[in-house]
Amino acid sequence: MWTAVVSLAAWLWLLLCQGFFWRTDVRLPRREDPTDWPPVCVVVPARDEAEVLPASLPSLLAQRYPGRAEIFLVDDGSSDGTGTLARELADRHGGLPLTVGSPGEPPAGWTGKLWAVRHGITLARAREPEYLLLTDADIAHAPDSLRELVAAARSGGFDVVSQMARLRVESLWERLVVPAFVYFFAQLYPFRRIGGKSTRTAAAAGGCVLLRTEAAERARIPDAIRHAVIDDVALARAVKGSGGRIWLGLAEQVDSVRPYPRLHDLWRMVSRSAYAQLRHNPLVLLGTVLGLALVYLVPPVTLIAGLATGGTAAALLGGLAWLVMTGTYIPMLRYYGQPPWLAPLLPFTAFLYLLMTVDSAVQHYRGRGAAWKGRTYARPDTMADEHSL
Repeated sequence: MWTAVVSLAAWLWLLLCQGFFWRTDVRLPRREDPTDWPPVCVVVPARDEAEVLPASLPSLLAQRYPGRAEIFLVDDGSSDGTGTLARELADRHGGLPLTVGSPGEPPAGWTGKLWAVRHGITLARAREPEYLLLTDADIAHAPDSLRELVAAARSGGFDVVSQMARLRVESLWERLVVPAFVYFFAQLYPFRRIGGKSTRTAAAAGGCVLLRTEAAERARIPDAIRHAVIDDVALARAVKGSGGRIWLGLAEQVDSVRPYPRLHDLWRMVSRSAYAQLRHNPLVLLGTVLGLALVYLVPPVTLIAGLATGGTAAALLGGLAWLVMTGTYIPMLRYYGQPPWLAPLLPFTAFLYLLMTVDSAVQHYRGRGAAWKGRTYARPDTMADEHSL
């Protein structure tokens, strides 16, 4: 019964005191078109992305941006013809100018994606852009996406405007796991707190980050975060720590086209960086496992056990905690167009995430480390911790 009391108290605190993380109405802030549209360079790191480029790159080429804009796609040692395909798509669709570059192998201490981003930013500097749009190769943008991002940044005086791309939810496992991924992210980094000047909370979503060039230079992006596995959060912290203003919300015109049809695919996506999020600290891992169990697993367990043993108080408290949990998850399911009856299954999904986190730690201690598109970094603990930057 007392375990159920603690779990219910935790859920009431999350409901009321964690930045209303469960609400999904944090979208691009109010904005007005600027009198002059600043130049923008789009940087796309790409490694073995031939499968998704036909669904994503044409959307960038077709951006209706009133100012000067150019795309720099960085083919990071692809073996599937990513660079050649990008040029063919540009020739076929036209639109914004496209430059394809190749950075070579990253030096020691650089994660592969950030080395590719650095090369793209170096190419872009010659155009003297006011903003850089850092976007992944699997992200499709609506035709006015770039225009809306720049208008929001100019109107709000933001150095970073980032949108959490809407991930694909078509397979059974995507429906169970993907909305929860964004829900858990928002729980860790409440969007309403990120934009506050007086708060330390900082995060971005790597698939769509509009970054003011001046702020990037002031924060030494990406060099200052070259070791980061969770590079989007590290970028936001570096910019905010250097005095910049940042904003993060849910996307309306930005979608990921990358499929995750199997549980294995989603498992690999989460476990790739889960232990890095915990700073590779065994005590933090233990606390996380216990916390996940207390918050997500205790409510259904105490409800069922209480009903089975006649423990009315435990069953009632566990049921109330499960009800609050379910209610906070429904808005995210609606955002993803999923039925509300999936909400009571959140404890099962949370248990999967618990196992993924433990597996991430196991892979770390086996020396396999983190990876990006097939490039593995032998020991993540030999890199600087992005949380210390």
